[in-house]
Amino acid sequence: MTDDREETLELLVEACRRFAREVLLPAEKTVQETNEIPDHVVRGLRELGLFGMTVPEEYGGLGLSVYEEVRLVFEICYAQPAFRSFFGTTNGVGTLGIIHYGTEEQKRKYLPKLASGEMMASFALTEPDSGSDAASLTTKAVRDGDHYVINGTKRFITNAIHAGVFTVFARTAPKEAGSGGISAFLVERNTPGLSVGKPYEKMGFAGSHESDVMFEDVRVPASAMLGPEGTGFKNAMKSLDHARLHMSGVATGLCQRLLDEGMRYATERKQFGKPIAQFQLIQALLADSQAEAYAARAMVERAARDMDSGKKITKEAACCKYFATEAAGRIADRMLQIHGGNGYIKEYPIERLYRDVRLLRIYEGTSQILQLITAREMLREFEG
Repeated sequence: MTDDREETLELLVEACRRFAREVLLPAEKTVQETNEIPDHVVRGLRELGLFGMTVPEEYGGLGLSVYEEVRLVFEICYAQPAFRSFFGTTNGVGTLGIIHYGTEEQKRKYLPKLASGEMMASFALTEPDSGSDAASLTTKAVRDGDHYVINGTKRFITNAIHAGVFTVFARTAPKEAGSGGISAFLVERNTPGLSVGKPYEKMGFAGSHESDVMFEDVRVPASAMLGPEGTGFKNAMKSLDHARLHMSGVATGLCQRLLDEGMRYATERKQFGKPIAQFQLIQALLADSQAEAYAARAMVERAARDMDSGKKITKEAACCKYFATEAAGRIADRMLQIHGGNGYIKEYPIERLYRDVRLLRIYEGTSQILQLITAREMLREFEG
C-alpha cells in the first residue's frame, strides 16, 4: 500500500469512527423503536461512499481492498449491526457476483447505481427447504426462446423490501443433481411475477429487514444470466470467502463495543464501597474478552491481507468467521453478566446487543458449517 493510499485509508477510518459515534449511536434507540434506519443516517452512509466500498472506482465506487474494507467495517460496526446490514449486502454478495462474473453491459447498468446507493441489491439463494445445503435448491429457471421463466421461493433475503435488483439462483438443468445445474440471474424488482413478503419479526437486528421473495412465472431475458449457465452456484461459493471476512469484521467491531459497554459499567457501578471493576472475577471477565477481541482483529486483518495478495483463503476465512462470531457471543454474555440484573432490561444497550450478536453465528455459514469447511480444507492440504 502506497503512503498516499495509506493516508487516505486512515482518513476514511477516522470519518467512519466519528460517524459511528456521533450519528449511529444516537440513532440506535430510534431504530429499536421504529425498526427503520432514519433518513439522515442513510444520507450519511451514502455521503461516506459506503454503498460502493467494494465497487471499482471506474464504476463509481471506492474500490477498496479487502483489508481496507474490514478496517471500515470495524468502525461502522461499533454501532448496532443493522446499520451495516443496510449497505453491507449491496457491497458483498449483492455485487461481488456482478463485479467478478458480470458482462460489461451488466456492470455499466448496475454498479454505478449500487455504488451511489441509488439502488440496493439482494442475494437470493436460501430457500424454505435449503439453507446450509444450498445446492439442493428447487427454484427453477426454464428456457423459453430467448428468455428464462423462473418459479420458486427464497427465504431470509436481507433488504428484499429495499432491493432494486436480486441475484437469484435457480436450477437450469433439472436432471442434474447438486450444484452443477444451478445458474444465477439478475432480476429487477419491477419484473412481473416477483413479489416480496412482509419482513419477519425477529429476536434482534431491529432495522434490518429480511423477507421471503416469491417468483411466479417471472420472465427474464437470457442476457440477465450472470456468468455461464451452470456456474452460478460455484461462483457464489467463490464470493463467500470475501463475505465471511466481511462478517468477521462485523463481529470484531461489535466485540469492541461490547467491551466498552462492560468497562463503562464496571468502572461506574459500585458494590461493597468500590467500583466492581476492582474485583478480580470481574477483571477476569474483562481480560478474557479483551484477549478474544484482540485475537479476532488480528486474524481478520491477516486473512484480509492474504486475500489481497492473491492467496486462497477458504480455510482462513472460515476460521475467522467461526472464531470472531463465537467470540462476540461469549463477550456479549460476559458483559451482560457484568451488568447483573441491569443487563436484562432494555434501558441498557447490552440487552439489545446481546440479542443482535446471536445472529452472527448463523448467517454467511453457520458455525457448524464453518467447522466442516475448515476441517475439509485441512484434510485437503494434508493429503496434498
